[in-house]
Amino acid sequence: MFNSQVSARRQRGAIGVFAALLVLVASMAGAVAQTLPDVIAARLSTTPERARLVLDLSTTTEFAIVSLDDPQRIAVDVKAANSSITTPPVVAGTGIVTSVSVVLAEAGRARAELVLSSPAVVQQAYLLEPIGDQPARLVVDLIPTTADDFAARAAADLANAISRGVPDAITPSEAPSSEAALEPSSEASSSAPAAPTGSRPLIVLDPGHGGFDSGAEVPGGIREKDITLAFALQLRDLLMQSGRFDVALTRDDDTYLTLNERVDLARQNKADLFISLHADTFQETDIRGASIYTRDERATDILDKVLADGENHRDIVAGYVPADVKPAVVDILVDLMRRQVRQQAYVAAGDIVKAMQPSVTLRRFPVRQADFFVLQAPDIPSMLIELGFMSNSADIQNLESTNWRNNFVDAVAKGLGAYFAEPKT
Repeated sequence: MFNSQVSARRQRGAIGVFAALLVLVASMAGAVAQTLPDVIAARLSTTPERARLVLDLSTTTEFAIVSLDDPQRIAVDVKAANSSITTPPVVAGTGIVTSVSVVLAEAGRARAELVLSSPAVVQQAYLLEPIGDQPARLVVDLIPTTADDFAARAAADLANAISRGVPDAITPSEAPSSEAALEPSSEASSSAPAAPTGSRPLIVLDPGHGGFDSGAEVPGGIREKDITLAFALQLRDLLMQSGRFDVALTRDDDTYLTLNERVDLARQNKADLFISLHADTFQETDIRGASIYTRDERATDILDKVLADGENHRDIVAGYVPADVKPAVVDILVDLMRRQVRQQAYVAAGDIVKAMQPSVTLRRFPVRQADFFVLQAPDIPSMLIELGFMSNSADIQNLESTNWRNNFVDAVAKGLGAYFAEPKT
């Protein structure tokens, strides 16, 4: 067992090796031929701070993303049989993207090309399974970057294409001469361009609940889904302003996502840390204070087990069907990775709690373990922060207090800074 923050962090390289093995096994297992989907529709909204492309698909598929220079563009390639889009989609808003086109570049490949008004980088890209009457979706989020960073990414993508013998893959919209132009990106791995060495750690924030799932509610119209989203947005802004982190949100509006989708977003984007945010209720109204959970099938106490079962059951009721057990061939690797990432999550939770202690009311033994489903990723250090209890009047006052939220957000940011700091030699 690791006994220090430094030793836990040094295991990250090993985890990358195991993750690569898992992706390889998964790719072999999923190599069965399948019908390619159709691109049904495309939407793009933009502001000076961010842009989002959404492609509606008849089913999920593989995709790849490259940065293109002269002029600056982002190209999104998807494996697809057909495209129903006959005219360029209208860009909603004014910002970092000026126009977008979607064409069937060649048999089996569609390309969405985003023309930029200023340098931008993919913050996150992920697939969503069809739900109800909603089609499958590919979502790509962009945020501004520097001209030097964009140029470096475009050069790296060009060099990668040339090394694979398919330089046409990253020329303007003309079709490349080889299907190898599309590097597969499975649902279990990221499709965004590899980040340069020394890049900022990616934190994925997961505001609990959303959409028709309001989470805990108390008289006066206070809803857990609103509290967690407000906290996540403020924490994201603070972390981004520090210049030390890249931050992505599983939702940035009142959208419903299954627990499985939330975990998949972190895994697809190869997050360095996944933080789910909640504010639950409990029948004993005197219980209050913040706490942080890391995963363990054995709950710390009865309350922890009740909370975990409640969150997991809520998603099952909403129609989620748990995924099948992973193939036995990867069980040993998964178990080893799980132990390592849980240790890392535990260390990170300890750093955050330490930063909280001067200004945030904590539960007794604030670092706890429970079997929350959103903590189940075997390759991503994950934690769930309980902001407080909406069944406690003092906690409700805190949850509605701007000063309290400022203190809490500052403490979490400080703790994350400590966790990701370079180890002292």
